[in-house]
Amino acid sequence: MSKQYDYDLLTIGAGSGGVRASRMAAQKGARVAVCEEDRVGGTCVLRGCVPKKLLVYASEFSGHFQDASGFGWHVGQTAIDWPRLIATKNKELDRLNGIYNNILSSNGVETLQGRGTIIDAHTVEVAGKRYTAEKILIAVGGWPTMPAIPGIEHAITSNEALDLPELPRRITIVGGGYIAVEFAGIFAGMGAEVTEIIRADRILRGFDDDLRSELEREMTKRGIKILSSTTVECINKKANHFELVLGDGESIETDAVMYATGRKPKIDGLGLEGVGVTISDKGAIKVDDNYRTNVESIYAIGDATDRVCLTPVALAEGMALVNHLFGGESAGVDYENIPSAVFSQPPLGTVGLTEAQARERYGKVDVYTSGFRAMKHTLSGRDERTFMKLIVDPKTDRVVGAHMMGPDAAEIMQGLGIAMKCGATKAQFDATIGIHPSAAEEFVTMRDKRPEEE
Repeated sequence: MSKQYDYDLLTIGAGSGGVRASRMAAQKGARVAVCEEDRVGGTCVLRGCVPKKLLVYASEFSGHFQDASGFGWHVGQTAIDWPRLIATKNKELDRLNGIYNNILSSNGVETLQGRGTIIDAHTVEVAGKRYTAEKILIAVGGWPTMPAIPGIEHAITSNEALDLPELPRRITIVGGGYIAVEFAGIFAGMGAEVTEIIRADRILRGFDDDLRSELEREMTKRGIKILSSTTVECINKKANHFELVLGDGESIETDAVMYATGRKPKIDGLGLEGVGVTISDKGAIKVDDNYRTNVESIYAIGDATDRVCLTPVALAEGMALVNHLFGGESAGVDYENIPSAVFSQPPLGTVGLTEAQARERYGKVDVYTSGFRAMKHTLSGRDERTFMKLIVDPKTDRVVGAHMMGPDAAEIMQGLGIAMKCGATKAQFDATIGIHPSAAEEFVTMRDKRPEEE
């Protein structure tokens, strides 16, 4: 660690990855600063995972109230107090922001308020003042993008959807990815009339095809209208609503329009071009296995790069980078078998390969599926199905993909992620005693392979 610079490490961006890397580097004795133009916490804590999950919880109560009658409960008239929910959510975010600030200060990390601009390979300018560092880490995350169509200024993104002053009676969500389906469930659960518009034939491109079909069916049961193979040409503002003109010439009326059509690294204005940092054709920072850019002293992790855009991945990358820079270890993170979840309603959990990916990699695969009505709904009367799927490489008997739609999918998939990381085989799944009665036990009781299609 050189004393010729102000810091050993200067991190641009105080989100999950940036805070983790900065804190761990300081614990190893490095002189560290982190600059942030917004509040400390980043997308996950302030504009993503945490507030979104809180709204998911809130929206699920409408279903709980309905289900309760089947169990003998008499629930009176219910109504959502949206402003109160948003205020309570924001109070929790303030608490978390304070915790993150304390994490940095208690570990000796200096926080610089303002957006960082890289001046040269060892200099960053923040709020008009320049600071030098032996290593610079970019951890600025991503930001929602919207297409340049007429009237797009009337649309909101997931950022604004988390802080709407009032709940819209009708909302149209454009996009078919996980953010779109999660917010469709949130607003539908709150009582809004929800339409989701997707360009593709089905939601959740990149997920297992069976899972996509099963979720779309369940979302439709909940009253969400999904318009597939559809585009929006323009958005017209009317006196008290918006009109969306579709690609086929038809139009729909709505009270709010939310776009969830993608995110991109938030790297504009960082000065990367001036110092020669290589950017991919998708607008992400290109890094090597040690998260170093083509500029020797500049590194990048998380959603600013072209790897896996998940908060726990950014955390792992931050840890690995610090161990490399200040511990002499190899930095690589294993990107195989990363569990993930979609907090749709019902939720999805997945780890490993989709069936299509497995067939492309292994050729022939064995597929096991199970679909059933959850025990809870035998009394609630809710018409909802749970779906589970295992994909096995027949040559090694290894489970290479696990997928689930249904309550507690995320919790169940975390455990399966450990098993698959250890290389668990289908025989080992079969030899595991199930917990009864539970949905999770289905993963260790599936015995019949799905017949191969002719």
